[in-house]
Amino acid sequence: MPKFLVIRFSSIGDIILTSPVVRCLKQQVKDAEVHFLTKKSFYPVIEHNPFIDKKIAFEEGYRSLISELKKEKYDTVIDLHHNLRTFIIKRALGVKSFSFHKENFNKWKMVNLKQRMTLPHVVERYLQTVSHFGVINDGKGLDYFLPDELNVTDPFSKKKLPKHFQSGYLAVVVGARHVTKQPPVAMLSSLIKNRNAVLLGGKEDFQRAEQIRQNENQINLCGKLSLHESAWLIKHSQKVVTPDTGLMHIAAAFGKEIISLWGNTVPGFGMTPYFGNKQGKSKIFEVELPCRPCSKIGFKDCPKKHFDCMNKQDAAAIGKAIES
Repeated sequence: MPKFLVIRFSSIGDIILTSPVVRCLKQQVKDAEVHFLTKKSFYPVIEHNPFIDKKIAFEEGYRSLISELKKEKYDTVIDLHHNLRTFIIKRALGVKSFSFHKENFNKWKMVNLKQRMTLPHVVERYLQTVSHFGVINDGKGLDYFLPDELNVTDPFSKKKLPKHFQSGYLAVVVGARHVTKQPPVAMLSSLIKNRNAVLLGGKEDFQRAEQIRQNENQINLCGKLSLHESAWLIKHSQKVVTPDTGLMHIAAAFGKEIISLWGNTVPGFGMTPYFGNKQGKSKIFEVELPCRPCSKIGFKDCPKKHFDCMNKQDAAAIGKAIES
């Protein structure tokens, strides 16, 4: 029985994007046992994934972690994070390992030399790490698994959503980890003016969402939900309006129609909504500027101080995409 350790420490979107690797390993390699290592703060992302035989979460302390991992006697490590910490783990375990190609040099050229290119999607790069075992892309896209109590009894929606939302609503992702990925308050406010909408994000996004919200047709749930509850609302929404963030990939896992707003990062990095052969589509909105991309991740403020990559978005076209 081949025993695999898959490693991806963070974050929400990146871990969801590894789900095809886990599924394909489990279903295509005979008698495969698949373990997954991530940070404790991101454990909910893999918590209910049936293709993972053992979920391992850690906070601090590599010595005790490595001691526990050695006891498992893995045959292979699939490194989907590929940094110094995973190098330490792989070296300590001393077994065969495969690491995904981060394309850092090409990303550097895109950011610093403004070279235009489209990198292979990160899902394809993740899957390349298991091709040695005859694993191929099954075309089933991403996975996100909700706990049974949300799937079956749905207590949360009955408690939190008004009855008129049963006719449909938008899921609007307000925040992103980096400010230079966040859509402007005024634009989001105008887009949802006369629509039922749930505003999603963390505690840090609550005040921004209050500025966006205009009436009882918009419900500010930023900082009030678990990740699974936010995912449930995305799953049952009509459409999802989102920047380049983890909830965007949850929407793709559910095959939702996505209106995707891009700021300082670019789709060419290979992190766009991924559907495989699932029904689902995304409309990507971005502004072509000589300063984009300014980072492969993001900043707390626009380096040029104008934030044109979001401020100059075509709000009318975005509105039509929501209406269509």
